Amino acid sequence: MNDARVHIQPEARDRLLSSNAFRQLVARRWRTSLVLTLLLFVLYYGYILLIAYNKPLVAVRGDRDARPAAAGTTRPDFTVPLGIPLGAAVIVGSWILTATYVVWANRHYDPEVARLRDSLSSRG
Repeated sequence: MNDARVHIQPEARDRLLSSNAFRQLVARRWRTSLVLTLLLFVLYYGYILLIAYNKPLVAVRGDRDARPAAAGTTRPDFTVPLGIPLGAAVIVGSWILTATYVVWANRHYDPEVARLRDSLSSRG
């Protein structure tokens, strides 16, 4: 099994922690996390506030009689309030935001961490 931990001297660790590359990486990670967290809060709390302040809107049901049924068929007597698909959209939206972070981390963060780790290994 390959141990991914790098054992470094305290001087090398201090040099890394004070380097611009490391500080920029940490700042980028925080900005990305903050933006995605804010988007999630807007999505979730927007839905909660919509329910709290506009119950009639989320209670609206589709009009089953808006389109006539095809000849010889019957339409089910079932309509879904608007709040249900909106709630599902909040869940799907949170999955999309999580996937966005994972893709960002795999494409940008992890390679930069590996580069910094390699630079420590090569310097000793």
